[in-house]
Amino acid sequence: MKILSAKQLKEADKITLEKQGISSTELMERAASLVFEEIHKRLEGAPIPVKIFCGIGNNGGDGLVIGRKLIEAGYAVTVFIVNYSDQRSQDFLINYERIKNRTRKWPVLLKSEEDFPEINYGDFVVDAIFGVGLNRPMVAWVAKLVQHINAAGAFILAVDMPSGLMADAPVADRESIIRASYTITFQSAKMAFYMPQTAVFVGDLQIIDIALDTGYLKEAKAVANLISRPEAKALYRPRQRFTHKGTYGHALIIGGSYGKIGSVCLTATAALRAGAGLVTIFAPKCGYEILQTSLPEAMVITDPHKEILTQIDFDIEPDVIGFGVGVGTKEGTTEAMRHLLQKTKKPMVIDADGINILSKNEDFFELLPEGTILTPHPKELERLIGPWENDFEKLEKVRDLSKKYKLIILIKGTYTFIVTPNDLYINTTGNPGMATAGSGDVLTGVITALIGQGYEPLRAAVLGVYLHGKAGDLCAEKFSYEGVVAGDIARHTGAAIFDLFETQQKPS
Repeated sequence: MKILSAKQLKEADKITLEKQGISSTELMERAASLVFEEIHKRLEGAPIPVKIFCGIGNNGGDGLVIGRKLIEAGYAVTVFIVNYSDQRSQDFLINYERIKNRTRKWPVLLKSEEDFPEINYGDFVVDAIFGVGLNRPMVAWVAKLVQHINAAGAFILAVDMPSGLMADAPVADRESIIRASYTITFQSAKMAFYMPQTAVFVGDLQIIDIALDTGYLKEAKAVANLISRPEAKALYRPRQRFTHKGTYGHALIIGGSYGKIGSVCLTATAALRAGAGLVTIFAPKCGYEILQTSLPEAMVITDPHKEILTQIDFDIEPDVIGFGVGVGTKEGTTEAMRHLLQKTKKPMVIDADGINILSKNEDFFELLPEGTILTPHPKELERLIGPWENDFEKLEKVRDLSKKYKLIILIKGTYTFIVTPNDLYINTTGNPGMATAGSGDVLTGVITALIGQGYEPLRAAVLGVYLHGKAGDLCAEKFSYEGVVAGDIARHTGAAIFDLFETQQKPS
């Protein structure tokens, strides 16, 4: 699913009116009626006080349509007009007259703090003050109204956008943004819904199709692409019957140091569970017995050094290399990484201390094979690109690094971003239980395995992140968020692949 900008959505509205031969008022009626239906479906006629706060633009017009339909359906509704300016949109004025004439209930005008209504904990609040078009700070008393609404603790449904949130830009005043319990947005999600600093205001999200022009939506260049089951399923390549282990690639996992052999074991386990035909682990000597005992399916090569990697030499021909988990950043390991990069052009996935070494040795970037995948967590990312003021600046810095060295960079988080020189993908699977040691090691193994099987690096990154998150979701369903551990995520990778195909029978 595409994420579009506020400007693109405005253009989509304009083209829809022309192509479908309808007025903007009719399009507003269509969109707001769908929101009314969702509210009605949930409230089921319950005698809950509904308080709708409408701005004086088109988002306010949506709120007026919703209010009129709820009143006509028998709900106890009070509509408030947030009168922050003398200018009104034409569609707002039309629907203002309609709600007065058809329901005989005049909206209540709010002009200052003295007009703020009482909001109770059990109320159902609809936020239709500002929509996707907000591009400047609020008037002071309106900002206080937002704080007043938030403080009540009522259920808040935001129409299109929580008021105070901007679709495509950072916010300066976090205290003056509606903290929605639920957001119903029109046609396309917005970037702000997935940024760590702003996603918290959205609550649960529902995207409703208001039938904007399909031709425009198809041709529009996405700001980002959301990855859910349909997109992941389209990336999956089914296995052919007459194949063998060599068909599915030889993954070389290089990692580990004294006390951190578990990390490379998790990565190799995940690679096997994600379908790698062969997995070889390169680790310090101290890991040999551990790895041979705990993971009999993998082959093991050891470094001459007992505790760290110092001399990465191997006589195999891998299809892909996963490097960095648990290796540490000692000088000997740094030089070993330099030697590795100088001699190999195989596709690479670099994680953990491999990223930390890169951040200290800028010349290493020139040695990376094109399409190398980096999988930093937030602190590792900061070491790579430096600090940032907000999530939009962070994203631009990552894009710049991706373009400069032709890399694929993952910004790991609640919604993991996959950044390429030209495109952006946002994953929708995963849960708070995955905030656990070793989860990132598992992700490295999954992506490495997919590249070894012949997936090109971007497809491997997108599908790998989805499967990793879904495996975590399946674990959470079994064990709770608190009960998820990284080994479980690795072992549920196969179940995550099964889940791509809803009609496919799962083994008992």
